[in-house]
Amino acid sequence: MAVVDSAFVGHLHALRLALTDPRFDACAVTGALAVQPGARAALDKAAALPPTALEGSGPYPDRLADAVEAAGTAVQRPELGSLVAAVPATAQEREAAAAAVAAVDEEAVRLRSAVKSRDGFFTTFFISPYSRYLARWCARRGLTPNQVTTASLATALIAAGCAATGERWGYITAGVLLLVSFVLDCTDGQLARYSLQYSTMGAWLDATFDRAKEYSFYAGLALGAARHGDDVWALALGAMILMTCRHVVDFAFNEANHDATANTSPTAALSDRLDSVGWTVWVRRMIILPIGERWAMIAVLTATTTPRIVFYALLIGCAFGALYTTAGRVLRSLTRKAKRTDRAAQALADLADSGPPASAAAALAKGRPVAPLAMTLAGSVLLLAGALLNTFGTPWLVGTAVFYVMATGAAVSRPLKGALDWLVPPVLRCAEYATVLVLAAKADVPGALPAAFGLVAAVAYHHYDTVYRIRGGSGAPPRWLVWTIGGHDGRVLLAVVLAAVLPRDAFPVALTAMAVSVALVVLAESIRFWVSSGAPAVHDEGEPA
Repeated sequence: MAVVDSAFVGHLHALRLALTDPRFDACAVTGALAVQPGARAALDKAAALPPTALEGSGPYPDRLADAVEAAGTAVQRPELGSLVAAVPATAQEREAAAAAVAAVDEEAVRLRSAVKSRDGFFTTFFISPYSRYLARWCARRGLTPNQVTTASLATALIAAGCAATGERWGYITAGVLLLVSFVLDCTDGQLARYSLQYSTMGAWLDATFDRAKEYSFYAGLALGAARHGDDVWALALGAMILMTCRHVVDFAFNEANHDATANTSPTAALSDRLDSVGWTVWVRRMIILPIGERWAMIAVLTATTTPRIVFYALLIGCAFGALYTTAGRVLRSLTRKAKRTDRAAQALADLADSGPPASAAAALAKGRPVAPLAMTLAGSVLLLAGALLNTFGTPWLVGTAVFYVMATGAAVSRPLKGALDWLVPPVLRCAEYATVLVLAAKADVPGALPAAFGLVAAVAYHHYDTVYRIRGGSGAPPRWLVWTIGGHDGRVLLAVVLAAVLPRDAFPVALTAMAVSVALVVLAESIRFWVSSGAPAVHDEGEPA
């Protein structure tokens, strides 16, 4: 439902920003107001009042917007920049407004605003200068962001297939296609911003396809290397684990501070001072190896070197970026004095992904003093140390898994509001994924590491899906889903028990069965949710790393 003043003078794109963006229940610019179904009742109530009863003296839509906001519905007021939106009261004001409209190139503004204001060096200077025009070309031919996103995925999968050939021509072609896929990946978001085509399906596709593309390419490289007798599956799985854990650090920190007071710590002040110096901004964005720089590096090294070198470079670069960003966030957390809210604590608890065993342990520990991060680290370190230092199938490793369950359950028995409690979910992810990697490597039988790669990929999808549901304001996946796939604790316990009771040759089959079971349940529920009417209409602005 839209209300537009008949005397409105302004750019068409200013009206688009107010009237066609589905991400907000209510949105307004001077002289125009639009509401989604969630704000319809507030608008009806305000519209039922006589115009003289509305506060203010501005245009009627503006006073309606104020009344809707006063009723408790947030009204988004987009930044127009040089765009014009006005309701002139006199002929002279109308002429001035019309002149202001004519003085601004609306199309140039649309193209400029289609590009994210904050992006990596490679994307900003090597992709966006021409991908924005590709986005406009797509818009003028009626293509949707979802179609471009799907094309990007298809291109990346073809690239992975080329890498899997193990031949030099395949590696060169894979590198070129991976860059093409990234151009399309930038184009879909720019198309969404250019034409304001945000959607629930677009949120799901954009949030998950980046990881599907990158991790499929890792698998393609591993398959290609295997054709020449070089087993790099452990490196491929390690790269996927590092990347996923790095993202969970970003997500957990952001959720923990989503509604906290502004950070006035010395670390934040230093960061702001560094950002005020132009060149340091680009250096700081590049050294964390964001998606543009990362994919460019992977593409070039794939075309010119070997898969093993690609993974070595990836592991070193991403490890440095992870250490840099995590250290900064730890310092910010230790020096800030903000109090974490119940909402933030609940988000961290949801990100923990606790299943039935840890939930039972949490119930037993409830009310007792615990240090969440210390308990999580103790359980995780003991579990990983036991897996690393012992041979495959050692029965007593089950005891370390039980301690892991008890410790991590106790960790989430109280609200995660401590300064560093946001590290609990990333530590849990690292413990689960790394345990699967170590067990598969220790089994030392054909198929174990590829099966472990598939299992971690399926679980990682579930964890990314959880993050994007929380980001969209829809909360975590339903408890029945988390419990059906065991939670992090149930999966760790099951993997360790299987390693203890099964012969080596049967372990890959067990991991494959776990991977397929998790993937089927998680994908079915995820697809159902993201295509439902209850899914959030958000557009992911790209990974934080």
